[in-house]
Amino acid sequence: MTEIKTTAVLGAGVIGASWAALFLASGRDVSVYDVSPNTEKTVRDYIERVWPTLEQLGLIKGGNPDKVRFFRSAREAVDGALFIQENVPEKLSIKHALYTDIETALDRNAVVATSTSGLTLSEMQLGWSDPSRFVLGHPFNPPHLIPLVEVMGNDRTQGSAVETAIQFYTMLGKVTIRLKREVPGHVANRLQAAIWREAIHLVKTGVASVEDVDKAVWAGPGLRWAAMGPTMLFHLGGGAGGLGTFCERLGESFNRWFDDLGVLHLDPGTSEMLVAGVEDEANGLSPAELSERRDAMIAGIQAVLSPLRRT
Repeated sequence: MTEIKTTAVLGAGVIGASWAALFLASGRDVSVYDVSPNTEKTVRDYIERVWPTLEQLGLIKGGNPDKVRFFRSAREAVDGALFIQENVPEKLSIKHALYTDIETALDRNAVVATSTSGLTLSEMQLGWSDPSRFVLGHPFNPPHLIPLVEVMGNDRTQGSAVETAIQFYTMLGKVTIRLKREVPGHVANRLQAAIWREAIHLVKTGVASVEDVDKAVWAGPGLRWAAMGPTMLFHLGGGAGGLGTFCERLGESFNRWFDDLGVLHLDPGTSEMLVAGVEDEANGLSPAELSERRDAMIAGIQAVLSPLRRT
């Protein structure tokens, strides 16, 4: 893989600013484009705020927070960049217009990765004349803290583009998974949706409050999930017999639970119920204050777990 020293971030909201901070920490130059007139101040403030956390996690590798430039033109921002992370709003019309704008300005070896969480690769490829260097590179928020990136190409994607994206993300300290086929929501968002659907069902049917269902996650299986995935954890739950013994012992119970899981939609009444419950749980703290608390806890977990994963 050609060494990637120059990167671009297109769309500099929360996701884009987080990517920019991580790219800078890794020692790369970053060009940023966003339509907002306040982009430079917002992004610089964000980088300054998260830089100590990046230091705490050992992610600053010759990085300089000042090696960032801002452009009002997407074409100018991608000029000379070999890796471009796109984070513009989740509307096909906006994404297609951006791709059409930048395509002829790209280096022939550049890879463009989209952070989209809700759109499919094939939908977005329609905005390109040649989508061979365009891949899915979906992070989890915030990208500078959460290691996961979901990567995918298809039959219109150069295999080398997918491999370049995986190698680049790995060099940043990310953990990548490769999707074998397209599905709405990719992998991790679908898992989140399944858990949240049942969480809502438990509240809606009067089993527990919003706060207590949240507690049941972070004080229970959430701690285990930070270490290993559910199938591996159930393998351990089977003792010496592993997953086979676990399924034999608990198969009937799980089938009963599966049959009883809720099916619902986020209608206005359900949304109002959840909003009231989460406001009680927040206990007066603003989303910004809660986000700072979340990030501090995630950073602490990462600081402990990262060295263990390397052994």
